[in-house]
Amino acid sequence: MPVAGKVVAIPLELDFRPVLKSDGKSLMGSGRARFLQLIAETGSLSTAAKRMGMSYRHAWGIIQRMEQIYGEKIVVSERGGSEKGMTRLTDAGEKLLRTFEDSVSRLPPSPDAVRRNPRLTADGIVVLDSKILLVRRKFNPFEGRYALPGGFVEYGERVDECIIREVQEETGLRVSVDRLLGVYSAPDRDPRGHTVTLVYVLNLEGGTLADSVETKAEWTPLKSVPPLAFDHDTIVADYLRTVKKKR
Repeated sequence: MPVAGKVVAIPLELDFRPVLKSDGKSLMGSGRARFLQLIAETGSLSTAAKRMGMSYRHAWGIIQRMEQIYGEKIVVSERGGSEKGMTRLTDAGEKLLRTFEDSVSRLPPSPDAVRRNPRLTADGIVVLDSKILLVRRKFNPFEGRYALPGGFVEYGERVDECIIREVQEETGLRVSVDRLLGVYSAPDRDPRGHTVTLVYVLNLEGGTLADSVETKAEWTPLKSVPPLAFDHDTIVADYLRTVKKKR
């Protein structure tokens, strides 16, 4: 609480973010530029969306809004031929991305301009008949390693809604939340940057086990869980301790 007659220094900072506009409408910032870069690198809209922590439907919505503002198609999906199923940038899309990158490169350096914050994720534990639901990652980080199903929370989405959505997208199974196991926030838990995850214990409600573009879903005996990605070994160990306490 401020003290009368005393000057209190309050640290303030301005947050400048480069945004490309068209007719006064925001067309592209650094996040959308990264999204287009991932589409170009992976040849897959769904993979690019997953790496950005958004759903496929939300990703298409972003593309459609950008095309509406820009007035040209910026991505195209190949339906046949040797590139069947691939998504790539059109010439207009590549030009738009280069324009943004060239504009940003001409900005004066400002290392303290953008405030960095942890990203929020959710992970889930589903156990059935002494087996735990795991996904095997098809891409880096931790390509080929097993992990708990989960992913990034979308803007406007509750964390409990996120984990229900992520489990269904990654495994094909429908779940409900039983309880919150804990919050894990070590700055080095994810090599991509600081992420904070909320881990939920989940109830299986139905569905059929299925793989996703980025993961392969499997039921694994709790007694023979392989080394897991991120800090998921610690998370599973914490879960097992809570189960023993209940007995």
